[in-house]
Amino acid sequence: MIAEEPRLDPGRVTELARSLEAELARLIVGQKDLVRDTVIALIGGGHTLLEGVPGLGKTVLVRSLGQALKLSFARIQFTPDLMPADIVGTNVIREEKGRRDFQYQAGPLFANLVLADEVNRATPKTQSALLEAMQERTVTVGTETRALPIPFFVLATQNPIELEGTYPLPEAQLDRFFFKSIVPFPSEEELLEIARRTTGNTTPKLNAVADADAILAAQEVAREVPIAEHVLAYAGRLISATHPNRTELESVRRYVRFGASPRGLQTLVLAGKVRALLEGRYNVAFDDLVAVARPALRHRIFLRFEAEADEVSTDRLIDEIVEKTDKAKAAG
Repeated sequence: MIAEEPRLDPGRVTELARSLEAELARLIVGQKDLVRDTVIALIGGGHTLLEGVPGLGKTVLVRSLGQALKLSFARIQFTPDLMPADIVGTNVIREEKGRRDFQYQAGPLFANLVLADEVNRATPKTQSALLEAMQERTVTVGTETRALPIPFFVLATQNPIELEGTYPLPEAQLDRFFFKSIVPFPSEEELLEIARRTTGNTTPKLNAVADADAILAAQEVAREVPIAEHVLAYAGRLISATHPNRTELESVRRYVRFGASPRGLQTLVLAGKVRALLEGRYNVAFDDLVAVARPALRHRIFLRFEAEADEVSTDRLIDEIVEKTDKAKAAG
């Protein structure tokens, strides 16, 4: 009889996550919410879409994750001429002893951590190849399907200020992302600290706090965190409140075109479970759901033109939904 691999206990997952956040903070200045969101998505087994102007450390974040977790890292610069074969790989002709045959050459997607930089610059054809990899954890070349390494985490970026020459991600593809995180511009104090850390002749070297097996075990533990029925009901009410035909909120009826999908509820609950572990608890509280509502839902709520005209953001609507959704009523 083969003995099962030992599973991490909840306390070890909490320790792992906190150690990872501490290591990343040695290299990344500020951005605490971004680091927390990234760790939650990683342990939740999902992918993250980052939105922010260039130069805010998105590449450094993913590379640092690879160092702190003993995971392989790949960066793909998305451009309009990038083809699916450029990211998933292709069959190349190999000649040996006068005989020719085809050999598969893997693309950069075959890594544990993948930075898809400026993903909205690629054509829909290439975006769909990335979508299959994100959803199925496999790639298809010709008639053969190949499994990607596990864990597999995609961190995609898009620039919010450039629209010319871009292909906006369709709603169905946005829904495949676990989180959408906004990368804020650093404060003046943080800017000075960035200059101090990056203009000298030494760079902090991160210590590895876990490996692939530990991350996979942490993902398994996170799914086992219990959530009470009344807390789950509250999560369901939050999702329903994003739909204009299912809410009494006038702002949602006026500004929202489509609300969050059932996948949004799955993300809200799973992210709440991971957040509970990071806070040292083994049960999901209302505050956990509130804390992850913005990154879990902001890319799953699609606004009407009136929202843009009135300068109403999805974050503002999410905050209003959270504020006005009755927890006590969810318990009943």
